[in-house]
Amino acid sequence: MNLNNSSVEFESAKRQLSIYKNNITVFGSARVKETDSLYKKAYELGRLLSDSGFNVFTGGGPGVMEAVNKGAFEGKSKSIGVNIELPHEQIPNPYLDESLTFRYFFTRKVMLVKYASACIFLPGGYGTNDELFEVLTLLQTNKMQSIPVILCGLSFWQPLMVWIEDMVKKDYVKYENMDLIDLVESNEEVMRIVKEKLCL
Repeated sequence: MNLNNSSVEFESAKRQLSIYKNNITVFGSARVKETDSLYKKAYELGRLLSDSGFNVFTGGGPGVMEAVNKGAFEGKSKSIGVNIELPHEQIPNPYLDESLTFRYFFTRKVMLVKYASACIFLPGGYGTNDELFEVLTLLQTNKMQSIPVILCGLSFWQPLMVWIEDMVKKDYVKYENMDLIDLVESNEEVMRIVKEKLCL
């Protein structure tokens, strides 16, 4: 890894993204098909956020990211993709007002959360969970400002919450750190929490 190149990538992204205010980042699987009910839910969430005055950031790829961007793109605010170079997937989706492509995962992950007023997690795989625990660790260690972290989808996320509760019982995680997470089922609940916690 060339640290000079990663620094250039980081500074360039800062210049492009720092102009956006009132942003919410949404994470989720790249492998969800347009016929999946989760795709529709993600689209509707993107539209709700955008029409409520939030610019919407995603990883910029297919699946949940595409659906969220499509909803945001068709709404009132900006749809922004923060993509990554991968050999077999992650072509930027067509519903982006602004698209950045990163070579390095760590600079991309910083940019997905650096300008976010909240982070919303829909169901996803390794990447989504990696991003979730990155955000939780940054919040737990006070390395980023306090923001809402919302997990949307009870049947998907409930087993993870049980696992985290078990870590609390074993004293691997402090009980108060459970408060970093809101677990909900519907887009309407997501919007209620966003508006309450961001005092809108």
